[in-house]
Amino acid sequence: MQHFAPDAQQPFAVPRRIGRPGRVVLYSHDTLGFGHWRRNLLLAQALRRLPEAPQILMIAGMHEAGAFALPEGVDVLTLPAYGKDGTGAYRARSLGLDVKELAGLRAVSIHAAVAAFDPDLLIVDNVPRGAQGELDPTLSMLRARGHARIVLGLRDVIDSAETVRRQWLQSRNFRALRRWFDEVWIYGDPEFYNLIAEYGFGAELDARARFMGYLDQRERLAVPPAPVRAPYILCTVGGGRDGARICDAFARATLPAGHRGILIAGSQMPPAERAALRARIAARGDIEMIDFLPEPLPLIAGAARVITMGGYNTVTEVLSFGVPTLIVPRIRPRLEQMLRAERLARRGLIGLIDPDRLTPETLSAWLAGPAPRTDLARGVLNMGGLDAVRRRAAEILCPLDERACA
Repeated sequence: MQHFAPDAQQPFAVPRRIGRPGRVVLYSHDTLGFGHWRRNLLLAQALRRLPEAPQILMIAGMHEAGAFALPEGVDVLTLPAYGKDGTGAYRARSLGLDVKELAGLRAVSIHAAVAAFDPDLLIVDNVPRGAQGELDPTLSMLRARGHARIVLGLRDVIDSAETVRRQWLQSRNFRALRRWFDEVWIYGDPEFYNLIAEYGFGAELDARARFMGYLDQRERLAVPPAPVRAPYILCTVGGGRDGARICDAFARATLPAGHRGILIAGSQMPPAERAALRARIAARGDIEMIDFLPEPLPLIAGAARVITMGGYNTVTEVLSFGVPTLIVPRIRPRLEQMLRAERLARRGLIGLIDPDRLTPETLSAWLAGPAPRTDLARGVLNMGGLDAVRRRAAEILCPLDERACA
């Protein structure tokens, strides 16, 4: 792995820092669930701990971002939201606009905000050109100005190799990397999943890539711990739009003796499914249902076991705290969660149930069986991603003749 080599056609420039602290923009497109936003929020918290404490503007694609507590020196621009149908196709979540109109509205908003904020570092989460190419004008503007570094942040697994190659070619992502991006930060461990090798990206991406390590979620726990209560099993399904089957199986399952259940259904669960779930839970009395919780980490850290889907953020949360976990991964429209869960399960770090085999009975059997050794994850995987991000960001934000803040 070549850790870094600049593109000769895109030479680096020293950030324009005279007379003000460094400025960072964190962009996430946010179409399904909260994973992209929460990953960026964790990065913002980590970057604010740098000695020079850069000012950070977050750009989020969902209105729920306004419900999350922000660190001092961080603010957020929330965009009119996209949604996704069962095939993964975009639509407007709330406004009566077609996708092209919504993309135009979001693109203009992003461009105006970034142009005025004038960042020294832009970190784009997951989608190089943004949803529907909405970042193109902003990326072009920043490259023309010449002083901002532009970074693509990728989770450990994107999808199956064939799907990723096809979609990246169709979306012109490789062209975008050549034109606009200086580095690619991969929030994972290449000994567990080598994204570059798995997808055959080759020298084009390899030259810009840095494996940072997984993001340790324990740094995010700057909130009061969960109230002391009887041992509990936690079921959480992110935004909840496609988590109703897992929630229903949990609502019908047999809990271990002496345990209660806590279910976080998510703010995006369809109303009819939410109502049916609430009625079923009310009938049994030993499960508490929460519609939306901006910060679930204290509940995760204190749980006897966790039942969840297999998104990057939730998985790193349970790995960070070593909580015995069952993953029921999403398999449509992406295989990302299954690919991650299968590798973790082979190492004995989590339990795994294929969603097509999920029933109240299979869930009850897992709860009654031996716990996976999730507590061993920190000794198996590189969890030092936040430290690596801070080190690299400090190098970028510090002038070449002033390394005291590195």
